Amino acid sequence: MGISFGGSRWFTRGWTLQELIAPALVEFFSLEGERLCDKKSLELLVHEITGIPVKVFQGSPLAQFTVDERMFWAAKSTTRRKEDEAYCLFGIFDIHMPLIYGDGREKAFIRLEEEVDKCSKGK
Repeated sequence: MGISFGGSRWFTRGWTLQELIAPALVEFFSLEGERLCDKKSLELLVHEITGIPVKVFQGSPLAQFTVDERMFWAAKSTTRRKEDEAYCLFGIFDIHMPLIYGDGREKAFIRLEEEVDKCSKGK
């Protein structure tokens, strides 16, 4: 299962990061709809694929990890819309801000970084 599972395009989608971390239970299915496993049973493999520490999958608060560490988890991610490269990280940083499509990737990341800075100074 390792090669085809690890090579799944799902692991490189920007939105996958939140989908993988947020729920306590994540189940993986084959293309045929057959249940393969869950996040808990493959913590080490999912860690190897994504670079996300196993402690995250076990429920450690994301605030325990630096901004740089959390940005690293998303480094290999891609999205269809350039702004979504920043917007898909809202949940990882526990922030809320308006989506402004058409602003471009750079401006979206500037706004994200400003909001992350504001939130981290407030804690």
